[in-house]
Amino acid sequence: MAGDAKKLQPIIIKKVKKGGHGAHGGAWKIAYADFVTAMMAFFLLMWLLGSTTEGDRKGIQDYFSSPLKVAMFGGSGAGDASSLVKGGGTDLTRQGGQVKKGDVEAKQREYALKELKEVQRQAEKARLEQVKQKVEEVIALNPRLAQLGGQIKLELTREGLRIQIADEGNRPMFDSGSAVVKPYMRELLQELGSVLSEVPNRLTIEGHTDAQPFVGGDRGYSNWELSADRANASRREMVSGGLPEARMLRVQGLASSKLLDAQAPESAVNRRISIIVMNRDAEDAVLKNLPEDAAPAASAPASGPG
Repeated sequence: MAGDAKKLQPIIIKKVKKGGHGAHGGAWKIAYADFVTAMMAFFLLMWLLGSTTEGDRKGIQDYFSSPLKVAMFGGSGAGDASSLVKGGGTDLTRQGGQVKKGDVEAKQREYALKELKEVQRQAEKARLEQVKQKVEEVIALNPRLAQLGGQIKLELTREGLRIQIADEGNRPMFDSGSAVVKPYMRELLQELGSVLSEVPNRLTIEGHTDAQPFVGGDRGYSNWELSADRANASRREMVSGGLPEARMLRVQGLASSKLLDAQAPESAVNRRISIIVMNRDAEDAVLKNLPEDAAPAASAPASGPG
């Protein structure tokens, strides 16, 4: 019986059912996402390439052809290190150097300003040349002044038109040790004041003496004071001739510090008055050294070398 019961036990068979698409799972989603991303990147690249200029495309091509050279030299892969300029340039097709637009405009303004200043210098030089000719005519047409022609020297210098009136042994501008202008020199200075009143340029008047010490000692009245007094006496005569007082920018006494004839320091030619019709550059150089709160007209009288 036991054997029959053992034979009658039911046999249970377990079957495992597999899904029809178990082999694929969700991997296709990842692959599809990668594909869509790649397509987006491709179309974005195509759009960028279509919107760039030929020069930009060449620059990109050069970079990928030789990125190290472009990074180090700012040039193209073809070996021209100057075709791309560091920090500037918008046109990659240009082989020459480029600068930023703002730099170009600044350079253009600087160049235009230099050109304008040069034009002004040439116009001012021409005007001073006309003044020189006018002074020469005034002296030549006046018989009394014509006699002083040898004592008057006119020349265009770096500062402007310099008019120098020097002493002669028999025809001094001042008596020895005096700051009183001689009558014939007074007429000359007044004529100069009349001519220069028509010129807008500012003036400098310098008084010079020879190297002979002034009687009175180093601590008393010396050639410094004498040369300054003579310069101011000349200024007064020119103002009497019609020159506006405000036209004077500087009046100074230089004693014998600037000898006209250094080989003969006591020569009469060293005793002179210099009148400088200043150009714009010389005037600006003087004004630059003045205190900001000082009026230019107030700086005219001076008793020292300045």
